Amino acid sequence: MKRIIFGIFLIGIGLTSCDRSNKSAAAETEEYADKLPKIVFADEGVYDFGTITEGQVVERDFKFKNEGSFPLIISNINVSCGCTTPEWPKQPIEPGKESTIKVRFNSAGKRGEQNKTVTVYANTKPEYTELAFRALVKPKADSTQTASK
Repeated sequence: MKRIIFGIFLIGIGLTSCDRSNKSAAAETEEYADKLPKIVFADEGVYDFGTITEGQVVERDFKFKNEGSFPLIISNINVSCGCTTPEWPKQPIEPGKESTIKVRFNSAGKRGEQNKTVTVYANTKPEYTELAFRALVKPKADSTQTASK
């Protein structure tokens, strides 16, 4: 009987120490979450390229700053359309430093209102940030109509 009670006592101690280590790991994770890199863009909302002509290529440098305590690493960027091309820094952005993501939109074959997104994946929490832009694409003048006038 003493062995059973002693065994239960040891199991209780083991469970308590496991619980403590899980709590300390959670506390450490929370502590580091506040220090993770934080990507903060200068522009808020949807950037508007305005009215452009079909076939025109426009670009924008989206400025950002790493407001975290560790280097920011952009691992990938996905775009909502093949008409959009991003360029981003491949080197880590140190805490407090600024950089840009260049987004190029080619309106060839596009007409009307265009709304596009650019998803930036980095070592941040949350793991991604979205940029958005729009443009109103007017059809280019038909060269056959222009020549006959």
